[in-house]
Amino acid sequence: MAVDYASLKKGGFMRQKQRDNFSVRLKVVGGSMTAEQLRTIAEIAQKYGDGHVHLTSRQGVEIPFIKLEDIEAVKAELSAGGVSVGVCGPRVRTVTACQGSAVCPSGCIDTYALALDISERYFGRELPHKFKFGVTGCMNNCLKAEENDVGIKGGCLIEWKRDDCALCGVCVKACREKALSVEDGEIKLDEGRCNYCGRCVKSCPADAWHGEPAYILSFGGLFGNKIATGKAVIPIVLDRETMFRAADAAVDFFSRHGIPGERFRSSIERTGWDALKAAIEEEARVHA
Repeated sequence: MAVDYASLKKGGFMRQKQRDNFSVRLKVVGGSMTAEQLRTIAEIAQKYGDGHVHLTSRQGVEIPFIKLEDIEAVKAELSAGGVSVGVCGPRVRTVTACQGSAVCPSGCIDTYALALDISERYFGRELPHKFKFGVTGCMNNCLKAEENDVGIKGGCLIEWKRDDCALCGVCVKACREKALSVEDGEIKLDEGRCNYCGRCVKSCPADAWHGEPAYILSFGGLFGNKIATGKAVIPIVLDRETMFRAADAAVDFFSRHGIPGERFRSSIERTGWDALKAAIEEEARVHA
């Protein structure tokens, strides 16, 4: 009986160099799994693999040395343990994320909650080539947002509250971009230097800075055979609805204009950055 390797790959079972052996890619959203899921994975690796798992560069988990005849049993037992199989091929892949504001003191946005929503909205969608989302919580950029087809970076839109300020200068010292200064009894903000990191908000002992969580989006990142940094074609976005409209526009643009086997970055360069920018601005209703 012929083996449909294409369907197996689409369903997360990738052929190994060893005949009739497969490495199964698991769905891990935002790099987070429960202890129960990890126990299930360990049991499957011990029972059906060779007793080890591989942690991928994109926060994924793969169980190698799954035999062809065991694939259906593996899928059933993974599902019973609350573990979903991932995807391969030309479709939206697992969403990566750092720990964000729920855990990290530097975080400006709740990255894991956002990663879950992105996954629910896009995971597995068929596209001309693989498509990756990455979410990072702040300007430290631990998740390297610009390496992704769509990168989302947490930021803060800041506002100084004069009446609460003691002019202690802590925020000025905390600002790595030298966007703040004390002049004539006032804190001055050089908006051209501000990178929305929110360090002034987090460092102020008097709560004299208000920070509104926001999203900095980049498009067209690559890190593989070709390396390219994603570009920000729209300003910082304040609300999730606008952020998702912008992401929708990017995915739809690739779906319409992409050629099978062509990465999103190549599609943008072929059709023009201005075309992508116009599509996102129209859909998200934002303008640079």
